[in-house]
Amino acid sequence: MNTGRFSLFPNTPRLRDLFDRRALRYQWRSGDPVVTEVLMALCVAAWAVEIVLRLFAPGLLRAMLGAGMFSPLTVADRPWTLVTSMFLHEPGVWHILFNMLTLWSVGPLLERLMGHWAYLALYVLSGLGGGMGLMVWAVAVPGGYGWMTAAYGASGALFGLFAAMLVAFRRVGADIRSMLVWMAINFAMPLVVPNIAWQAHVGGFVVGGAFALLLTSGVRALRGRSIGVRTAVYGVVVGVAVVAVIVLCAMANPFAGLWG
Repeated sequence: MNTGRFSLFPNTPRLRDLFDRRALRYQWRSGDPVVTEVLMALCVAAWAVEIVLRLFAPGLLRAMLGAGMFSPLTVADRPWTLVTSMFLHEPGVWHILFNMLTLWSVGPLLERLMGHWAYLALYVLSGLGGGMGLMVWAVAVPGGYGWMTAAYGASGALFGLFAAMLVAFRRVGADIRSMLVWMAINFAMPLVVPNIAWQAHVGGFVVGGAFALLLTSGVRALRGRSIGVRTAVYGVVVGVAVVAVIVLCAMANPFAGLWG
């Protein structure tokens, strides 16, 4: 509904609607980007806690980030960090701002195209793919310093959304040049801004692209099935494959016996 008020981000939900069961039910049935809104709310809520802790309890902030960020070195002991790291951001402004603007620019369209559950599966699998990318890098890079890396943020999941957009655009024959430019800028960011885990970007992109390709093409026997069935089948297949790669890489950790 147009209220006549200017908004830099039109159609952005009101905060109170995120906690209104009736409003959420209506948005869900209407195909509105409910999952995107909830994901953004979780990221912003976690960031707000970080800001408060940064001001009043720096020690608790360090503990929060240490317990939630992902590291190849400790993933065997802290597997939950594969998920929690997707919702943490640097306790400043630019990291959360850039990621949330990116999510809001890509997420709603994808959620409407794919449906809520398929979109959520894409986001989660891509986020796990980010961790997988860091694990593969830790095994591949000589010297063992890849195991000492740590990362957090929604970037791995966001790059999976980029890959899915490419798949969707190509399938409908849309012009993908603008998307390629936007992706090139994001892939080039680690060359300009230090301490960006590009390995997570690559991992999320590969996993998100693979899942999107399976949903749109996949095996012949499933092509006529509903998006829900395809999401369940391919989500399990991709999820198991990603976890298997992470576990195999973790088994190659040369510092495993020294940790803990």
